[in-house]
Amino acid sequence: MPEPGQTLAKATIKNLDTDEEVECIFRPKEYTLKKTNKWVTKEVTGQNVPAVEFSGGESQALTMELFFDTYEADKDVRDYTKKIWKMMEIDEKQAGQGNKGRPPHVEFRWGKAWSFRAVITSLSQRFTLFHMDGRPARTTLNVSFKQVADEGKHPPQNPTTVSKPGYKTRRVKEGETLDWIAFDEYKDAKQWRMLADVNGLDDPMKIEPGQVLAIAPIK
Repeated sequence: MPEPGQTLAKATIKNLDTDEEVECIFRPKEYTLKKTNKWVTKEVTGQNVPAVEFSGGESQALTMELFFDTYEADKDVRDYTKKIWKMMEIDEKQAGQGNKGRPPHVEFRWGKAWSFRAVITSLSQRFTLFHMDGRPARTTLNVSFKQVADEGKHPPQNPTTVSKPGYKTRRVKEGETLDWIAFDEYKDAKQWRMLADVNGLDDPMKIEPGQVLAIAPIK
């Protein structure tokens, strides 16, 4: 239970391509994490047990139920859940930039201690209560995520730089490079060096989807 004066943190699901965020009306009762590693067995002549070699790790899988209820507010519960369904659809704007279209990367976050960067691989919705006019008012979503960034290895941020007056932020999308971003922001691809310096990038070739960059004004 929270201490007096404290509030319970709500879970959120954020579209990392558009920065649109969905706040869960009710906190999840539980969630399940699953991790699988690949092991390859090789026969060894004269041995009862084969040799086992590690060949790599699979992404973590996160599954949960999310409960939404808008009966008392007299609202259509789909007004809340449609944003999560949108995260299963291909981003047409991204596909139009010459990149292969794909649904967005997302981030599930609950409080400040932990977040999970992933894609949504499965989504089902069950409606259990309706308004008099037929609008659904209560629903349960079953959501499955697949990890795209290892926990603790998210791209570093520089909040001090980002918060400077005149600076804005930009979230990196799939397929973008630092020189392309420099051209898009400054109409000069050579400004990638300034972007690298401002954001403290040791290797400007290793920017990742979902990473937030500080965009400094040109003096």
